[in-house]
Amino acid sequence: MADPTRTTPPTPKNGPRSGPQVPKDRPQVSGPPATGGPGVTRRRLLGTAGATGLALGAVGAASGYALAGSGSPGATPLSSVGADTAMFHGKHQPGITTAMQTHGHLIAFDLAPGAGRREASALLRRWSVTAARLMAGEDHDEDTGVARDAGPSLLTVTFGLGHSFFTRTGLEKQRPVALDPLPDFSSDRLDKARSNGDLWVQIGANDGLVAFHALRAIQKQAGDAARVRWQMNGFNRSPGATARPMTARNLMGQVDGTRNPKPSDPDFAQRLFVPDEPSGTSTAEVPGGGSPEWMAGGSYAVVRRIRMLLDSWEDLPVKEQEAVIGRHKSDGAPLTGGEETTEPDLEKLGPDGSLVIPLDAHARISRPDENGGAAMLRRPFSYHDGYDAKGAPDAGLLFVCWQADPARGFVPVQRKLDRGDALSRFIRHESSGLFAVPGGAERGGYVGQPLLEG
Repeated sequence: MADPTRTTPPTPKNGPRSGPQVPKDRPQVSGPPATGGPGVTRRRLLGTAGATGLALGAVGAASGYALAGSGSPGATPLSSVGADTAMFHGKHQPGITTAMQTHGHLIAFDLAPGAGRREASALLRRWSVTAARLMAGEDHDEDTGVARDAGPSLLTVTFGLGHSFFTRTGLEKQRPVALDPLPDFSSDRLDKARSNGDLWVQIGANDGLVAFHALRAIQKQAGDAARVRWQMNGFNRSPGATARPMTARNLMGQVDGTRNPKPSDPDFAQRLFVPDEPSGTSTAEVPGGGSPEWMAGGSYAVVRRIRMLLDSWEDLPVKEQEAVIGRHKSDGAPLTGGEETTEPDLEKLGPDGSLVIPLDAHARISRPDENGGAAMLRRPFSYHDGYDAKGAPDAGLLFVCWQADPARGFVPVQRKLDRGDALSRFIRHESSGLFAVPGGAERGGYVGQPLLEG
């Protein structure tokens, strides 16, 4: 199943696509060479990449790029990273199944006092127009020029609605049951000021300036309608930094995301997205089946800032770290043998008669078959916010997971982890949010329009 967020700029009117043919599930870029003179826009620079014959591709949680040809004389080509593009309009919002990006910003807003449904509608329209332009490599109104000379760099902008949004806009009757507040967990140490929010925006890109440019535009365009509640910055490994595409690592050095649902899974879309059928025709057995009709094609995002107690973790010998996780640190393979994707043998005993993968190992407890089949698509960013007064790093994971219904995805897994995960001694959940992420916007429309104008 191809990533539905990946697309390509349209073929220019003055010429056909150039460069070699690439598989259909890889983005292609085209257009005339830029002069490099004054007035060159980001979209025009994007078009020059086709003249160099760049072939681009991304696999799983890492992206791999290859130079497939030489540039024409006088061209000012973008690198493959800059030319990579995601599509804003579509059935689903971008940034959900898009390959993980190098730079990320998460930001939540509260509607300003007195702002309601009309102001929220106007704001989401402004944001949607700006997001579509920036993701296409274009400037926006009152552009700051921060991303000048750069292409889209796989920029994605994703919008979500918090539980309180529906109260503020008088739309309580349209609030999904799936958006009910998450239960309390014993390991939570949540900062309420950095949790939840009326509106949530996820920004990702493979260039830091492109990501910041989008963040600044979103924040400025909130205007008098909304105020920033909290904002967090994250990062991942850069595309092409490894010899081959591979699953990402977290700041504990562990391969992280091995058991993510894959687009090739027959129930991938069912696990991630709310079904198209209205709630009245859906059954309780269908994930997201109880969501209102305006959420068709949407998903639910759980956001958690998880601090890693790295000093304590790094004091553990590698063998003990591996016992906590249940996988080898070097390649992510289960302790029972094989490769990263090998199914672990949960019943295998070691020479001393004990389980090779301990009962409280994170990999055992978090498995879908250990949690009634619960699964979610994890799409996190790492973060580092300096050091505390004792010199310990304030670092960890900006955990973002996607599912059609949090009650069938995040909640049962976290409950199980909360009761006996060996990893719990080395992490601390410090903030939390749950957001309804509507389906994608139609051309000429905006995210959330069926709700706000229905």
